[in-house]
Amino acid sequence: MDLKNIEITALNGELTTFGELLKPVTLVVNVASRCGLSPQYEVLEAMQKKYGAKGFTVIGVPSNQFFQELKESTDIAEYCSTTWGVTFPMTEKAKLNGKGAHPLYQELTKVKDGSGKAGNVKWNFEKFLILPDGSIHRFRPTTQPNDPEIIKLIESNLK
Repeated sequence: MDLKNIEITALNGELTTFGELLKPVTLVVNVASRCGLSPQYEVLEAMQKKYGAKGFTVIGVPSNQFFQELKESTDIAEYCSTTWGVTFPMTEKAKLNGKGAHPLYQELTKVKDGSGKAGNVKWNFEKFLILPDGSIHRFRPTTQPNDPEIIKLIESNLK
């Protein structure tokens, strides 16, 4: 699956491609500002700071799929920067599941998680770790971003 040419609109409204945001090791996370799991932002930002210079990035994809995201992109950006100090790239809000799902998520949801299940994103903060060889590992929302399995995959694939 080649994700590089999928068009992405950044949270600031700039049109780009997923390939422009992609680093050798990339963690794509669907985020929501009003979710009980939003403290994961803090861990995601810490990972961005720790590994960013080594070829890693988090890409946050806000979604209101579960009715927990702010309405305006400017409000999302302000919340993320002032509450959690987010510096990693963020996209505009995207639909994750069903008819009208963003092309990125049409592809990512084909990936199976550790129990062999593909399909719809179940909740906010589902994670897709993309490695240099193109393989993708899927982690469900309650798996913390700094789970030992995720960290091991990140560290073993960085320069």
